[in-house]
Amino acid sequence: MTDRRIKTLPLWVGLTAIMIAACSPQPANETTRAETCPTSNVSIGTFVQIPPGSFEKGAKPIYPEEAPTLRLQVSGFELLSHEVTNAEFAAFVDATGYVTDAESSAQKDQLGAGSAVFQHPVEGAALASPWHLIKDANWRQPTGAGSSIEGRDQHPVIHVSKRDAEAYADWAGGRLPSEVEWEYAASLGLPDSEDQESGAYGPDGPRANTWQGIFPIADIGTDGFQGTAPVGCYDADRLGLHDMIGNVWEWTSTPFAANSHTIKGGSYLCEANFCRRFRPAARHPQETDFSSNHIGFRIVRDPPRAEAF
Repeated sequence: MTDRRIKTLPLWVGLTAIMIAACSPQPANETTRAETCPTSNVSIGTFVQIPPGSFEKGAKPIYPEEAPTLRLQVSGFELLSHEVTNAEFAAFVDATGYVTDAESSAQKDQLGAGSAVFQHPVEGAALASPWHLIKDANWRQPTGAGSSIEGRDQHPVIHVSKRDAEAYADWAGGRLPSEVEWEYAASLGLPDSEDQESGAYGPDGPRANTWQGIFPIADIGTDGFQGTAPVGCYDADRLGLHDMIGNVWEWTSTPFAANSHTIKGGSYLCEANFCRRFRPAARHPQETDFSSNHIGFRIVRDPPRAEAF
């Protein structure tokens, strides 16, 4: 695709155009190896109290944009224990009639309409970019016309812009976390505070929904999924938060550069050979009014203010 907004997707996307390979047949959509997982791991709608404290932002940076390393003090807040789900977003839309940016652009048939969809390469084909701008892709139709979220109520909602995420947050009585708040919570939750990648991988294998294999040739799905996973499929971190690392990138309220905001956490498309962004310190820009099938969000609530007497 030549639309200018595709170019603002994570940097590793563009490099795939120079890779040529035959690859194993894989789904061209959000299909997973297992459509369900234990639901006892998460209570939908639960918030976790994040205590005030300090941490090192940008700890052990790998990519230039993650530096410098700074020690920051953070006030306490409440963070949703999981990424906002399709069912939760549907309730918001039903209550308000809200129309997402992807849906609105498609209805107006404007240039660059729709949303970005990652499609697994086809066996034996030249490996051009796996990203495609699909006019009819949106949160209801994650891979375009004919697809649906039926049976995927507990998967994270995707194809949402920052404006969409903010609209939901306001309706739900919260807000988007800042980059510092998000990274602070993710850092406190690491199984090993000295290992930035311990939220993604442990001694026994994957701890989060990321890519296993050579990106983008083949995802062998060692973690159980080759697309998004229902929220809470993986064990909670030390704070009781699910999927802070992997599954889908998450919007924050923090600007990155002109017309873009910071996303955090990596996604099911992150692999060590191309995208080592399954770490709390990792950060990436995303065009503010754009969306894709690997970006979602979670919300925060501020603690009640003490009444003055």
